[in-house]
Amino acid sequence: MSRVPESLNLYRKAKYRIAGRTHLFGRRAELHAYGFSPVYSDRQAGGRFTDVDGHDYLDYNMGAGAVLLGHAYPSVVQAVQEQAARGTGLSINHPLEIEAAELLALNIPCAEMVRFCKGGGEANAIAVRIARAATGREKVLFCGYHGWHDWYLAANLDSTATLEKHLLPGIEPRGVPPSLKGSVFPFAFNDLNSLETAFAAHRAEVACVVLEPARSFLPAPGFLDGVCKVAHQHGALVIFDEVVTGFRMAQGGAQQYYGVTPDIATFAKAISNGFALGAVCGRRDVMEVALDCFISSVYWAEATGLAACCAALREYEALAVSRAVWAYGEEFIESLQRTIRESGLPAEVVGLPPFPSLAFRVAPEQMAPLVTLYMQETARRGLFGGPGFYFCYQHTKEDLRSSLRILGETFGILSRAVSEGAIEKYLECPVRQAGFQRMV
Repeated sequence: MSRVPESLNLYRKAKYRIAGRTHLFGRRAELHAYGFSPVYSDRQAGGRFTDVDGHDYLDYNMGAGAVLLGHAYPSVVQAVQEQAARGTGLSINHPLEIEAAELLALNIPCAEMVRFCKGGGEANAIAVRIARAATGREKVLFCGYHGWHDWYLAANLDSTATLEKHLLPGIEPRGVPPSLKGSVFPFAFNDLNSLETAFAAHRAEVACVVLEPARSFLPAPGFLDGVCKVAHQHGALVIFDEVVTGFRMAQGGAQQYYGVTPDIATFAKAISNGFALGAVCGRRDVMEVALDCFISSVYWAEATGLAACCAALREYEALAVSRAVWAYGEEFIESLQRTIRESGLPAEVVGLPPFPSLAFRVAPEQMAPLVTLYMQETARRGLFGGPGFYFCYQHTKEDLRSSLRILGETFGILSRAVSEGAIEKYLECPVRQAGFQRMV
């Protein structure tokens, strides 16, 4: 018997009507505890949601980090509703474009000029286009995950193992033009020597270096400065992918937190608290090439997304949201580490307080069954999220207590399963398929 029959009924329908079943890879039911984890939600509010089967969950996924204030946050919803009633502003330009860009310029060190879009992968594609146009070069050096577009997946045209440590194993670059082979190359996070080696191999052909400035593993002292120095010595631009770190790590993103300003940075997710918007921000002399570079879409400056952005950014500043979420994360990490020790589970917490992750220290063949068991038991108890966690401003002390109780019970089961060497004995669902792996 499935715990979420209506979710699975909808998922079966999606098999025939939705190409790829879901629009975000991470929402595929096979990546979770199939039959236990919710697949479709009915309503969301604050730090919680209710699935279509009527189960309530404490949400530590928060739209994969897109929702920073909380689901359906009143002032953001009001701004969107009021703008929708006045129209979406698609026939000609809308003043909100300038208002939102000026707010970003006040907050983000590199944001002398801004170009809007609707998502993070799209923002990275635009940033790479601008960098190539500004430098007159073609090749890109990268580490980490940066979306689904051709420029990035072309890395696997040389070898299908290239993205194994950056995205996930087995990515076939189907649909990516073979002519893009040899246009994008990886380097290792926190390893300036690997970056120098990549530049040495491609000399004056590199347009830009793209990386997430922080993630599960934090930049070593001097690493981000070193990336900028090496890239600029070779005439290349530096792009920080701040789709996750933006506004969550600090009001001005990781670049403000670490005091390192890139040439270009990309933002999405928390920029508009869950409404559709992305942005490319950068140095004026670099961004101005967009005037003569064909980058265009009707919906990029659609006014309701811009209204959400303006409302969210004002709330972030007025409420000191990044500091509040950081403090919640610090308390969560401290308590979770204690819970892990008490359970005897071979695990630890890694990453920064605004987006920590639970890292299981088990044999590779045990990882997928153990993560599945984690998802099964947390879903059963009404928690959705993890091993990676995202917090929001509306998560409460009571939410923290509830989550630690749920995680404590779950860890007790996981610890027994590991010590017995019989994890799958505890599973009531199939072992999940492999998901994302990130270098950073």
